Amino acid sequence: MKKLLPFLFLLSAPVHADITQKFTTSAQITVDMPYSVTNKLGTTYSISGNNITPSVTSGGSTTAQQIGGLNLGSLTAGVPALIQTDKSVTTAGSAFSLTEAINMGDATPSAVTPSSGIAALPHLSGQTTVGCGGTLGSGAMTSLSSGVHTCSGAFGSGSSCIGSTTVTIQID
Repeated sequence: MKKLLPFLFLLSAPVHADITQKFTTSAQITVDMPYSVTNKLGTTYSISGNNITPSVTSGGSTTAQQIGGLNLGSLTAGVPALIQTDKSVTTAGSAFSLTEAINMGDATPSAVTPSSGIAALPHLSGQTTVGCGGTLGSGAMTSLSSGVHTCSGAFGSGSSCIGSTTVTIQID
């Protein structure tokens, strides 16, 4: 039994554990930038009716049973030229109807140059959205090693202050 005693001490050796502690501190002040979004309106053409004979005259010659429309081969600032539709009543003295509609699109604007952080936009027919952006004002942030964060001062519109501390303890 005395010979086995040293082996018993080896089997009951103390256990060692690794403990890892991690502190992560993050501080952030955000100020929104100004922006603008605008949509250009496209060009459309439509014609419909009854008891009407359409034709197109181009270069001195007339083509019957044709309708005009948009000449995509002739663009000016992104807007196509219009090909006129000539119309005549097919059966004289009879009822007729005619609906013709054109929506001339927006010309492509020239380059837009920002001034004071935001661009002056051309007047376009589509929807326009403008975000004026933020200002920090006198806002400030203090972040201590203890994990305490303080946002102070006057934060302007479109600005924010975020502080966080994460503590992780891992035992292996």
